[in-house]
Amino acid sequence: MGRVESGWLWLCGLCFHSGVTIESSEVPGERPDLGVRERTDGDVEDCVRVLAEVHARDGYPVNWPDRPGEWLSHGPSLGSWVAELEGRLVGHVGLSPAGEGDLAPVLWSERTGAPPGTAAVVGRLFVAPRARGHRIGALLIGRAVREARRHGLHPVLDVVTTDTAAAALYERLGWELMATVEQRWSPDQTVAVRCYAAPS
Repeated sequence: MGRVESGWLWLCGLCFHSGVTIESSEVPGERPDLGVRERTDGDVEDCVRVLAEVHARDGYPVNWPDRPGEWLSHGPSLGSWVAELEGRLVGHVGLSPAGEGDLAPVLWSERTGAPPGTAAVVGRLFVAPRARGHRIGALLIGRAVREARRHGLHPVLDVVTTDTAAAALYERLGWELMATVEQRWSPDQTVAVRCYAAPS
């Protein structure tokens, strides 16, 4: 049985599909055909398709990457997961160690006195527009948070200020806004981002 603990929906109900462990929610009212599992190389094409739908509707990512498949897997990773609904891939999230240029780990360090390397960055989170309303975003975030905790790291993230729906989700889940800062993405582009830390 799934449970809510400290604002997080914890998942159980393990089943096996194509040799990959899928975690599905068994909370009353949750869909039994909804699951979260590790992303495989074979998922990238479907992830890019969903990402294109999200970009067209919501403008995420702000700048469409030249190679979206590589963008999904850019840099060191602590894990990536996908959500499936009725057998179709409908969402994605990634977790990475703190890296150069990541603002949220630095803010976390300044706030707690812990080194920036004790944070892990949740990112590349998106859910297909047609699949929203089933707590898929919360399930994906919960999976990334569990993995960060397993590594002894504190989850942080940032989101552009124009993505008010994502910010509202993080705040409903108890994430704390550390600061709103400007970040230079290129010589011609500066964006305002909101930096969050997961509840302790």
